Amino acid sequence: MATTTTRTYGVLSLGDEAEAAAERGFGLGAPPSPDEGRRGRVYIRRDLDINSFGVNAFYQASSGAFVIGEHEENGPAASGDEELYVVVQGSATFVVDGDEVDAPHGTAVFVRPGTKRSARAGEDGTIVLAVGGRPGVAWSISPGESMSGFFRHYREQDYEGALPILRSALEEHPGNPLILYNIACIESLLGNTDAVWEPLEQALTGWPKFKERAPEDKDFEPLWSDPRFQALVA
Repeated sequence: MATTTTRTYGVLSLGDEAEAAAERGFGLGAPPSPDEGRRGRVYIRRDLDINSFGVNAFYQASSGAFVIGEHEENGPAASGDEELYVVVQGSATFVVDGDEVDAPHGTAVFVRPGTKRSARAGEDGTIVLAVGGRPGVAWSISPGESMSGFFRHYREQDYEGALPILRSALEEHPGNPLILYNIACIESLLGNTDAVWEPLEQALTGWPKFKERAPEDKDFEPLWSDPRFQALVA
């Protein structure tokens, strides 16, 4: 069953949407690895137009591969939410701050911000529902989700199509280092060298860890020998 909506409610089939999400791919489209398997994200909040809380589902077609990638909800793409994970199909093994948590079908795992977490699928076709929010704070779209449409364009090397999505995301999250970093990447790929420096400098100032990434990021390869680039990443 595809996503359907009426004036008062919406219906979405996780099974159908999860397989479609895996076909679209996850993230920036790096070559698949055994850890990545065939992973996809179902944008439940976006597709059902939910505006009061964050909710997505994560699908992993391959047992043993990540269904929830390792993260702490405190990076430049993060919302800082508390998160509740529910295994709605298959099974998973979570690792939460080093503790291994067995999570068969029907298990709920609650994690606070700053807690390192990940989960591997225990069966082919595992689906984990993720619900998030910050206590006492009205929900708003996270920086990562605000730029979600960018990844498809990037994978397809449609850099002209990717840039407006990033600029729109930056309007929602002014000064966000991840969005600024990716704007700099796209400007570099488009050959707009003069447009790279300001967003790149702001990104590196806001999230200094990008200084470790940028010198190896092939998006900036044409600029690696430029003294301005070398000064920024020093």
